[in-house]
Amino acid sequence: MFKKTRPIPFELIILRILSNRSNLSDKEKLQFSNIEKGFEGEVKFDALIEHLDTLVINDLLLEAGDTLFQIDTLIIFYGKIYLIDVKNYEGEYCYESDMFKTISGSEKKDPMLQLNRCHSALRQLLQKHGYTLPIDSFLVFINPEFTLFQPSHNPQIVLPTQVNSYIKKLNKMTSKLSDKHLKIADLLVSLHKTENPYARIPKYEYDTLRKGLICRGCHSFDISVSRTRVTCKACGCEERVESAVLRNVEELRILFPEIRLTTNLVYEWCKVIPSNKTIRRILKHNFKAVGNTKESYYE
Repeated sequence: MFKKTRPIPFELIILRILSNRSNLSDKEKLQFSNIEKGFEGEVKFDALIEHLDTLVINDLLLEAGDTLFQIDTLIIFYGKIYLIDVKNYEGEYCYESDMFKTISGSEKKDPMLQLNRCHSALRQLLQKHGYTLPIDSFLVFINPEFTLFQPSHNPQIVLPTQVNSYIKKLNKMTSKLSDKHLKIADLLVSLHKTENPYARIPKYEYDTLRKGLICRGCHSFDISVSRTRVTCKACGCEERVESAVLRNVEELRILFPEIRLTTNLVYEWCKVIPSNKTIRRILKHNFKAVGNTKESYYE
């Protein structure tokens, strides 16, 4: 049972929008690709454990002392806690002498070091609140295109070929939970920090972003509009005008949460809607109007 489900990271939501409406730098494109791939791996692992008959807490950002640490997946069993870091790496890597690097020799951040730091911080946090349940930590490599060469077997590392047997092991573990386990889960969820200071949001401005309706299927701007439908000329995807406008207005609200939604602003943002009367009707139907003058807006 998922005690806390996994949201789409805010950083990823922003990057998805900006990738369509601006020209990301090479560094930002790499950042976008890495976050997208990491999230895909976490979601894939979620699907494998969604039927576990125990408490699963996803995507925790916690603080122990002065240390902020992030947990991909936490599973609470009767006798212990499993702390799991999911990696969606692909390609050939080697891990030896506490060094994690590609076969070509370029060094990477050591995920094992990160996992062990997280393990230590979680133990410290639980002890502070009077809990001493044992913690086992694992690094799960979910991508079947990943290969790791290591001089000796590390029981904390779960390779792609071991994932299925690892999931079977989890399914067989005792999950008769007491009030103590429920209190631990509630505590950790209550301590979760919703704002991630590590998030790297690219700088952007309204005037520099591309305006227009974006196809919900292929993200093309090549859209034709009839009275009730919008149609993508690139892939043929159809959508109701109101639905398309609201979806693109949501992007505007995410990018600029403090901005006032006016008819003219949304008309400019959506660009291809032939009449601002249509925009006004949609906004009135879905938002609360504030004021009755040219300065009126919607919230």
